Amino acid sequence: MHEADFYIKLKNNIVKCELCPWFCELKPGQTGNCKVRKNENGTLITLVYNRVSALALDPIEKKPLYHFFPGSQILSLGSVGCNLHCLFCQNHHISQCSAESFSHFREITTEQLVETATGIKGNTGIAFTYNEPFTFYEFMFETAKQAHEKGLKNVVVSNGYINPDPLKKILPFIDAFNIDLKSFNPAFYKTQTKGELAPVLEALKRIVAGKVHLEITHLVIPSLNDNRTEFENMVNWIASELGNKIPLHLSRYFPQYKLTEPPTPSKTLDEFHEIASKRLLYVYTGNVSETGHSSTFCAKCGALMIERNRYNVRMRNIGENGHCNKCDNQIDMIFS
Repeated sequence: MHEADFYIKLKNNIVKCELCPWFCELKPGQTGNCKVRKNENGTLITLVYNRVSALALDPIEKKPLYHFFPGSQILSLGSVGCNLHCLFCQNHHISQCSAESFSHFREITTEQLVETATGIKGNTGIAFTYNEPFTFYEFMFETAKQAHEKGLKNVVVSNGYINPDPLKKILPFIDAFNIDLKSFNPAFYKTQTKGELAPVLEALKRIVAGKVHLEITHLVIPSLNDNRTEFENMVNWIASELGNKIPLHLSRYFPQYKLTEPPTPSKTLDEFHEIASKRLLYVYTGNVSETGHSSTFCAKCGALMIERNRYNVRMRNIGENGHCNKCDNQIDMIFS
């Protein structure tokens, strides 16, 4: 057992978790909304410390991150649990199960994980992904801190449903985030994820204020979050509050978990790409095979910089330091 961070003790051995906006109040023996933090006799413990459900070397584009060490690979890990309950979750077998019922954990310490990451030739660093990383906060924090000291890069792929203090504490050790912005409609968050929109927007602003690289993913689901006006409002908010250089990934939905809506029409993604491109410099489509909307073009002259077909990446007219070989414009990417 490992004691959790960010909680307070109340009367009668009740604890209040302050990691995320749920603020779960737990009696002894109860487990939080995320199903991985438990009250043991008045002490909040994490059930996923030093325990992973998956560990693999992935293309950085799979996170997806297109403007952070493009074409590289990164050691990726996940555990179990999530503090949102999306009806369309693609990894529900690990995100929506409890730590106590999961039987396929791999035990690994922070030191072993960092040593493994350091020993992989050409590895960029460590990505905390697959399920919601903030549910295994303590393990992620210690790993990210040690990885940072070893010169490795740390990546977090998250739903952004986190309170300000935990986010503030870990920001200095994280090099890049991809945050899933599921909708710009609070009602969608309530009905489809059981969470709230406002804390996610606040987290996005804090990440940008902390000068950490940020990319955003938006899964487009037919009839649920494909309203053009709502999407325009979201794009306008990103451009005005976060900046027009934030890469936006529009991902095609396929039926998963409890949601049976038909897949997103390609036409819808094309329309959304056109809408977003009016305000944002870098807009991509995902879960599709075409390369036109997944490649990076110079925002100044339109030259093809990086050609992508899913995870196949080819550098075209881009210099070593991220400038355009056609017009010398600096592309907004991180290479070192």
